[in-house]
Amino acid sequence: MIIPNSAVRLLDDAVIKYKEKTAVSDETDSYSFIKLQSLGHSIATALLAVGDDSYMPEPVMVYLPKSGKCIASFMGAMYSGNPYVPIAYDMPAGRIQKIVDLLEGRGHIITDADGMAVIDTMSIPETMHVHIYDEIITQTPDCDAVYKALDKVIDTDPIYIMFTSGSTGEPKGVTVPHRGAVDYAIWVHNTFGIDENSKLGNQAPFYFDNSIFDIYSMLLTGAEMNIIPETLFMFPSKLPEFIRENELTVIFWVPTVMINVANSGVLEEIKMPTLKTVAFCGEVMPNTQLNIWRKNHPDAVYANLYGPTEITCNCTYYILDREFTEEEKLPMGVAFPNERVFLLDDENKEVTASGISGEVCVAGTALALGYYNNPEMTAKAFTINPLNPHYPEMIYHTGDLAYYGEDGEMYFAGRKDFQIKHMGHRIELGEIEVNVNMMPEIRLSGCIYDNEKGKIVLFYVGDIEAGDLTKALKDKLPRYMIPNYVKKLDEMPLTPNGKINRVYLKELYKEARG
Repeated sequence: MIIPNSAVRLLDDAVIKYKEKTAVSDETDSYSFIKLQSLGHSIATALLAVGDDSYMPEPVMVYLPKSGKCIASFMGAMYSGNPYVPIAYDMPAGRIQKIVDLLEGRGHIITDADGMAVIDTMSIPETMHVHIYDEIITQTPDCDAVYKALDKVIDTDPIYIMFTSGSTGEPKGVTVPHRGAVDYAIWVHNTFGIDENSKLGNQAPFYFDNSIFDIYSMLLTGAEMNIIPETLFMFPSKLPEFIRENELTVIFWVPTVMINVANSGVLEEIKMPTLKTVAFCGEVMPNTQLNIWRKNHPDAVYANLYGPTEITCNCTYYILDREFTEEEKLPMGVAFPNERVFLLDDENKEVTASGISGEVCVAGTALALGYYNNPEMTAKAFTINPLNPHYPEMIYHTGDLAYYGEDGEMYFAGRKDFQIKHMGHRIELGEIEVNVNMMPEIRLSGCIYDNEKGKIVLFYVGDIEAGDLTKALKDKLPRYMIPNYVKKLDEMPLTPNGKINRVYLKELYKEARG
């Protein structure tokens, strides 16, 4: 296919092919492809009417409850030639203010009446235009103005800006180009055979990059995207029933959700005959729970995806083609088309030997443009490839560590910033977690390090007492890697993205230490 200048052109193509077919459904409403297009045209017209006609695109913050309204707003932003900025509806006003400040008061905010009550407590510059969703969708579309603006877009312009947590406590705006999202959708279609008959079960929040798997697969292929009610993820035993009742065929979930479903025992009771593809990404997926999924739904294709937001969601994938024991690690797999994935050591030399860890680095068309209004952080993470002296090839340093096994496969080893020096040894906290999670009694674990006291701290959820867990680890890990403090929890604290909330774990440990 010809790569479009803007990903929203995929919607225009879908309207021609599928028109009244359902594109997106949520708890209360459904949106056909032509309805999405019509709403997008109205929203874009409203944005263009008050927007800045300068060369630079204007960010469009979308501050709405997770729903089809968000998807329509994303389309509207793209039709106006601007990137969208998804904002969590429960985000504290102080953090939203930081994002407004980083955007330098440029652009737009789309919200509703309840969101407006929060916006009114903040300092919003006059240069930033605030729109009420229910009002701007009534705007009579000016298609001439819309497509005039759209024609100016090139595929390296930003499609979205997703704000992630930074090590300094300040949010970082990962700015991704249209080309990255389109390439990603094409890969999903080619790899998993997603088409107009597919039904996607969306779990990821829209401010989390995993959501682009669902959104752009829907736009490219005509698949139906079902936004699973957020409340259901509080009751994992109900999720298989939702999949069955809605005849979903594809899910792309974080491992934490899959773990919780497996541990609930519901997979033995409720079958999901339509489910064809189960993909996961975000953290290491323990084989104990993965094997429960595979045992009860053996006909589905299972895929382990890896990658950070800065490379348009994912850059490697491994489709499971054999059984894995609880002690084995899942490979990271091979690179996506148009991407190059390799390992660098601390001296920027390539790591190729087995068993030696290096930082995962990525080159290719899917690289983000950098961090919005943050040239310092951009320069640290996005650099010239030190292996290529012939021309300037940009690469992204993921901060993740991996190594090659004796089988030639690449395996995740943890985060560079999770690497500690303990008792004279360099240790990956992620390696401790992997070994703990392999134990059948464990549902989930999280490791932190007390730099002041020099102690490895382990929190876990499972059916084993702390003392017995420590004893069991002595057969799995060297003495210097055995946690010094082990605490059993009723429930693991998670971030809104479904990842382990390590900041909260540090607070729990601080309270326990006194």
